[in-house]
Amino acid sequence: MQTTIRSAITFTGTGLHSGEPARMTIRPASSDYGIWFKRTDIALGDTLIPARWDVVEVSPLCTKIVNRAGVSVSTIEHVMAALAGCGVHNALIEIDGPEVPIMDGSSAAFVRGILARGVRALAVPVRAIEILTPIEVHTAAGWARLSPGQGTTMKFHIDFADQAIGQQTREMNLANGSFVRELCDSRTFCRRAEVEYMQANGLALGGVPGENAVVFDGDHVEGTELRHADEPVRHKMLDALGDLSLAGAPIIGHYEGHKAGHAITNALLREIFATPEAYRVVLCDAGMAARLPGAGVERHEIPAVA
Repeated sequence: MQTTIRSAITFTGTGLHSGEPARMTIRPASSDYGIWFKRTDIALGDTLIPARWDVVEVSPLCTKIVNRAGVSVSTIEHVMAALAGCGVHNALIEIDGPEVPIMDGSSAAFVRGILARGVRALAVPVRAIEILTPIEVHTAAGWARLSPGQGTTMKFHIDFADQAIGQQTREMNLANGSFVRELCDSRTFCRRAEVEYMQANGLALGGVPGENAVVFDGDHVEGTELRHADEPVRHKMLDALGDLSLAGAPIIGHYEGHKAGHAITNALLREIFATPEAYRVVLCDAGMAARLPGAGVERHEIPAVA
């Protein structure tokens, strides 16, 4: 069955890139509503933005959605991953600023809040997007592919010059709460040279190494200890789940990313929806629904470190 949260939950914090404070409230919604954002700080015009692949404004640093009136919300990937990973299909997200609070740089705070409120089943079957034929996109930076599968599975590979990151590969089945147990506490990360470049160009103004981002400098990790030896690749998988959730429904298939980022994953969704024979929309029976991310997840599964 489709789900929503049982009651509203509010988060406050600072945007990673804008440095602006924001108050964000996730509210329950009815079946087939999907996920929408609403800018409460804007009084006139269209303030609603669908969390959907075709309103994404391409950015290498985060996922930003923009409606036809030009109203936007950025850095939505972590809260979208939390909703997908907790199996929430319908919600209205009200926010009084242009960027989702970064919290600790992971999805853990959002997951904790969602599971504390609880998830409520709605009397409508889950619609899922079943991948029928492989589709992939390539750029100079990397590539991503979606191919047929029995549930929602993912493989990701990264390769960085910094010794503290290096090459990392992870593969996992995202069913039955594995996102909550294994990915949700993995934090956003960057290299020291990237931080200096971004801040010189008016970005990452709310970034605090060790508090809401992991900063790597060669073989050194600044101001924190890693939560997992492979925390960077886990965070890339977290981002990918958030970006894939902009398909508007859970995806039944295998995602593989090789040095892929937000723009590549969004390009992959655009290619899928431009290729009608590559997918079909299905109503999930109980067996199919049990293999989707978030099915049966329990509050106690949140990692203690988060």
